[in-house]
Amino acid sequence: MIFYRIKQFYWAINSKLNDKDIKFLKSNLNSQELNLFFRLSVNEQKHSINVAYDVEKICKVQDVDSKVILKASLLHDIGKCVKKLTIIDKGLIVIGDKISKGRLRKFCNLKKIYVYYNHGIIGYEILKKYNYNDRILYLIKNHHNNEVKEDSELNILKMCDSRN
Repeated sequence: MIFYRIKQFYWAINSKLNDKDIKFLKSNLNSQELNLFFRLSVNEQKHSINVAYDVEKICKVQDVDSKVILKASLLHDIGKCVKKLTIIDKGLIVIGDKISKGRLRKFCNLKKIYVYYNHGIIGYEILKKYNYNDRILYLIKNHHNNEVKEDSELNILKMCDSRN
């Protein structure tokens, strides 16, 4: 687990969007969605794109319609745009969460900690104002909800999010 976190940190500090990423974004998001997407930090943008690439591959193999889940995967962390978490912030929160066995959540009165734990719900609220369909809203809201088990699209999103 520690090596995975080190790899994540390395990915984050070296995040850049390339021409392929921009083309992919433009083919899956409209101009309003692109404006929202580009409010995320570059490392969160790259993470979301990598999640979406992964989702696309799995959908092809499993013969799943990828349109809704691709959009959800690109926008799943949009709640993080309300309070940007630096790479250091995120690293400290992840370590603090691990060491405290989840008790760090008690400090949700601190905006960065609140956003870290609740960005799915925050993203849901942001996108609800734009009249997104219920399925996309559901996927974004629940992408860290471990109580929902019987939803293949949500499980694909969760799996791809956790490995990117």
